[in-house]
Amino acid sequence: MASPQQPSRGYSVGNGISPSNPETSIATPDRSPIISSAQVLNGPPRFPPPKVQHDHLSPSVKTPTLMSPANGVSTGSPIPHLSTPPGPPVFVSPLRPAAVPFRTSPSSPQPVALSSESSLPTSSPPNFSNGSPLLDPQLPQPQATEEKSSIEESPCVLFSATLVLKQKKLSNAASLGFGALISPGREILQGPQIIQRVAHRCQNCGAYANLYCKILLGSGQWQCVICMSLNGSDREYVAPSKEDLRNLPELSSPIVDYVQPGNKRSGFIPVSDSRMSAPVVLVIDEGLDEPHLQHLQSSLHAFVDSLPPTSRIGIITYGRVVSVYDFSEESFASADVLPGDKSPNPESLKGLIYGTGVYLSQMHASNEAAHRIFSSLRPFKLDIAEASRERCLGAAVEIALAIIQGPSAEMSRGVVKWLGGNTRIIVCAGGPNTYGPGSVPHSFGHPNYAHLESTAFKWMEHLGREAQRHNTVVDILCAGTCPVRVPVLQPLAKSSGGVLVLHDDFGEAFGVNLQRAASRASGSHGLLEIRCSDDILVTQVIGPGEEAEHEDISEFKSDTSLSIQMSSVEESQCFALSMENKGDIKSDSVYFQFVIQFSNVYQADVSRVITIRLATTDSVSAYLDSVHDEVATILIAKRTLLRAENSAYAIDMRASVDERIKDVALRFGAQVPKSKLRRFPKELSLLPELLFHLRRGPLLGSIVGHEDERSVLRNLFLNASFELSLRMVAPRCLMHREGGTFAELPAYDLAMQSDTAVVLDHGTDIFIWLGAELAVDDGRSAAALAACRTLAEELTESRFPAPRILAFKEGSSQARYFVSRLIPAHKDPPYEQEARFPQLQTLTMEQRIKLKSSFLHFDDPSFCEWIRSLKVVPPEPS
Repeated sequence: MASPQQPSRGYSVGNGISPSNPETSIATPDRSPIISSAQVLNGPPRFPPPKVQHDHLSPSVKTPTLMSPANGVSTGSPIPHLSTPPGPPVFVSPLRPAAVPFRTSPSSPQPVALSSESSLPTSSPPNFSNGSPLLDPQLPQPQATEEKSSIEESPCVLFSATLVLKQKKLSNAASLGFGALISPGREILQGPQIIQRVAHRCQNCGAYANLYCKILLGSGQWQCVICMSLNGSDREYVAPSKEDLRNLPELSSPIVDYVQPGNKRSGFIPVSDSRMSAPVVLVIDEGLDEPHLQHLQSSLHAFVDSLPPTSRIGIITYGRVVSVYDFSEESFASADVLPGDKSPNPESLKGLIYGTGVYLSQMHASNEAAHRIFSSLRPFKLDIAEASRERCLGAAVEIALAIIQGPSAEMSRGVVKWLGGNTRIIVCAGGPNTYGPGSVPHSFGHPNYAHLESTAFKWMEHLGREAQRHNTVVDILCAGTCPVRVPVLQPLAKSSGGVLVLHDDFGEAFGVNLQRAASRASGSHGLLEIRCSDDILVTQVIGPGEEAEHEDISEFKSDTSLSIQMSSVEESQCFALSMENKGDIKSDSVYFQFVIQFSNVYQADVSRVITIRLATTDSVSAYLDSVHDEVATILIAKRTLLRAENSAYAIDMRASVDERIKDVALRFGAQVPKSKLRRFPKELSLLPELLFHLRRGPLLGSIVGHEDERSVLRNLFLNASFELSLRMVAPRCLMHREGGTFAELPAYDLAMQSDTAVVLDHGTDIFIWLGAELAVDDGRSAAALAACRTLAEELTESRFPAPRILAFKEGSSQARYFVSRLIPAHKDPPYEQEARFPQLQTLTMEQRIKLKSSFLHFDDPSFCEWIRSLKVVPPEPS
């Protein structure tokens, strides 16, 4: 019998807004309904995606279970480098092996056994109970066949544990929890996993046929693993033996792509770099001082040189007016000027769009014109403070959208083509939007500032949604020292599916991000469907999307799936799912199916189906041993950051981390004999230290002083991939050795040894620290610095946003950025230091005395001091 219809999940859009179905909503103190960390986006499609450089895990950590196709994951073409300064270096050789080796690729995990359930004999007709066909449970089932997978590449799904605890009370403990990280945009190889036909779906719940389904060989009927209903296959699954069914991709692989070829765009060109042919419109701030403008011009010149010849580009500048540059003029820079004090009216847009000017053009025809336009930009000359200069950013983006929507012409050997969507607008901003629609007053002291800011917020959000509706992503790259009023600009990027990134200047990091923003691919019309066994309930989703209207998309009578309308389908994005047991689980396994529907860059409709089976257990020890500390930490961190909306809430969330540690120790740890202390579970040895990094790092700690920067980091983290999220929580520490090799060490201040150089990767920032003794030797320090910088750039080769890279010497004022991100382990007793930082044992007594004397006293507790203050004994280091 088909299982009864599950109750509504009770999700809602926005932060803490009441559920769409309040009668069936789940009220929990530590969870809120589905969170829209970005608004809906029908962005530029993708397939295949760009190559992504993945961060490396420490050799000592447990590797997450990677759910990916049997033959691995493919990657696309690398991101092109800047061709003129400032830009990233081009590497010609890989790093040499480390003296104490660290992994240069993610460690190979042990895959979950993926097996195809047995097919029932053709002589066995289905049984019926109350009119519903059931497969005979008495029939012998052959042994499951373990299928080894090459899963060293990026995962599509990461679960916080490879086992599901049967006991509801312990499994639903809010302090640890259970969940998964879903990366909808991960790529799989084109091969047997690509299916160009209509999928077989359960007529009751809508789930897809998969490798875990039981099949009647004689009739080709298959049983759904989600609702247990029996379905037909139009005799496609009729086969003499179950081995013959393994030739069908959906019955042999846990992840398949159903692709329906199509072409929705006139002028579509199916070539390898067609992803790059989608237009990019640059919207550039004119209110820059000369030093900033010079850096910006260098980055812009390098940017256009990095674009493929088929790329389309448009250039708009804004100040008090909006200038739309015309590529039809070959000898000089020419622009049509529109007022910026109000939204463009239809008449002015009609004259622009239907005129003779060419505002979007392919690079092979407009490269020289683009360089000429950038060289013609002039610095702001009036004696007005940066924050007070008039900038009509809102009107400029409106005009950019109008040009994109067309009709607009491009020049291609004298032939006019009409352009479709799939566009990216990149705003290069040096200050706030202070003029025209969506603007705020120059001064915070304006008597009506709060109301005007609220109005601007709503206007920008509406503009972002309008961009999303037209398959356009708006990225805002800010730079300089002038505050840009992030609360006003963030809604524009967020609701369109783009990002807002802050930079110190318009130099190297800005130039790299400009390239990567334009070259990263994304799918449009994205929809994520989540189906689970009846025992499992999804309680919260955090990521770049919002709940879809279920009644508008479901064609199945008992479809209880959770549907998320995705803002975009990009490789760098991730959804965090929190799950609970509805009751004590009786079965030996539970099933999860994730379906990602989107239109790719070739305008084909893709339905990516990922089906996973996890075993259940009664053993708490076995469950804890299956927990992946890093994934569990990121799930906890995303739930925590969601509630840390400002610095005041961040302080409260630091306290919640403390309570979480105590609760895990109480529920899963052991009592220390003859003491009131609890011992933290040894199976979760990495979890408390990772949470300590979260507590004191830039996401929750006091390292980041400005609220704008904290807001940008928070929004980036809530949507970020697992790899970037992990680095943003816990920095990776690499010590340079003689000969250019590196050793990976714990991120403790004990790594600050004066005769060495250290690289610290903290996600959005990379720090290179040169010890005082090393710095005095010019030759050695130059070689070490070069090696460290090469390592830093290789580690983040395709990371978006590209991190800023800062290098400094021991004792300098900038060194505080580095020191504040390391755990102050120098305060611990020697035996504790050696246990958690074994590299100390290689130092001589003289070196250890010198190291100890180099530290300054301050009040921040070490990890051991912090966890013991919670009446918890720290686990032994792994």
